[in-house]
Amino acid sequence: MTNTGALAAPALRLSKGLLLTMAFATGMTVANLYYNQPLLADISRSFGVSPDAAGLISTFTQIGYALGLVLFVPLGDIKERRSLITALLALVSLSLVGVATAQSLAWMYAASLAVGMTTIVPQIMIPLSAEFAAPEERGKAIGIVSSGLLMGILSARAVSGLIGGTWGWRIMFWIAAAAMLALLVLLRLLLPRSRPVSDLRYGQLLMSLGTLVRKYSILRESALIGAANFVGFSAFWTSLSFYLEGEPYFYSSQIAGLFGLIGVAGAAGAPILGRLADRLSPKRMIGMLTLLSMVAFICFGLFGVYLWALIVGIILMDLGVQGTQISNQTRIYALEPSARSRLNTVQMFITFTGGAIGSTLGSFAWKEWGWTGVCLTGGSAITLTLIVWLVHRSPKAARAAANAESKAG
Repeated sequence: MTNTGALAAPALRLSKGLLLTMAFATGMTVANLYYNQPLLADISRSFGVSPDAAGLISTFTQIGYALGLVLFVPLGDIKERRSLITALLALVSLSLVGVATAQSLAWMYAASLAVGMTTIVPQIMIPLSAEFAAPEERGKAIGIVSSGLLMGILSARAVSGLIGGTWGWRIMFWIAAAAMLALLVLLRLLLPRSRPVSDLRYGQLLMSLGTLVRKYSILRESALIGAANFVGFSAFWTSLSFYLEGEPYFYSSQIAGLFGLIGVAGAAGAPILGRLADRLSPKRMIGMLTLLSMVAFICFGLFGVYLWALIVGIILMDLGVQGTQISNQTRIYALEPSARSRLNTVQMFITFTGGAIGSTLGSFAWKEWGWTGVCLTGGSAITLTLIVWLVHRSPKAARAAANAESKAG
């Protein structure tokens, strides 16, 4: 056994049809994490609890996702991935049934944690697309699959707002459970079998996560940027439904959910950003995209009482956050091909830990300071993103990153 545990890469080709299938599956599964957000106000009334207590449902979902990333995603380096993906889809379907049948808030928390832990198929699909793609098209492939992920996030809010607001939030989760079973059958038929890329045992696999963090400064930077970005992103979306229910909008859950569709412009731009990541320096793109997100929170904070400002801000924020994530993943997947699932584990674990923190901070800020507090919380997180990016542009950090890239290459 070698030190890295690397095996020969699978001789599979990423066709356009397979790429689109992976993008669709990524969007369908990631949606499970976000169905609850437009329905938090309805759920809080259903259980007779405060908005901040209901907001913890989103927090538990994000915490579960972070745990699932550590426990299950590394298996993508040592297991046959079609079987792994279908097993996870069966588990998430059962977890969604648990949410649909919840009889108490504690039950809801536990079931939401389980949903998060088992909804990690997207983070197996994305490194798989990078592995199948030619090196010169890796950013494009990641961008297309990631666009499916973003569309899933955005459409989840719209679909859950419409279905949950019309027939009740429980029906939404019953439908989601059935959708996961249907997707299981589809992927079992269409997804090709793959071979493991590492011969490490599971314990060694988990231990190697810390080694990767110590080894690559690019990975540390990317993970911190992803976490700060998702603090702002989750703080905004967790609180939006409460804001839209009151002054000056007085919108229903159905209308609040439709705001997710506004960000489709950001999803549509993901493949373009992926192509740019193949041609331009991803680290420079991250700086520019972070500025877009900062402009978005300025729009929310100064002009959020106007519908046009919310629309413009959502488009800019989703484009900035998604583009930054694509650029980060393009960078880290080039570091060590035999460890892509583990690199993605580190990246997304820290990113979605930030998302869980953002959901909690967003709910707290809304309760204590209202919309202004939410905007300050999100804007501060994006400012932290810019600070992390600037610190890693120092001469010393740049030399360390260059050394890591040369060793990986």
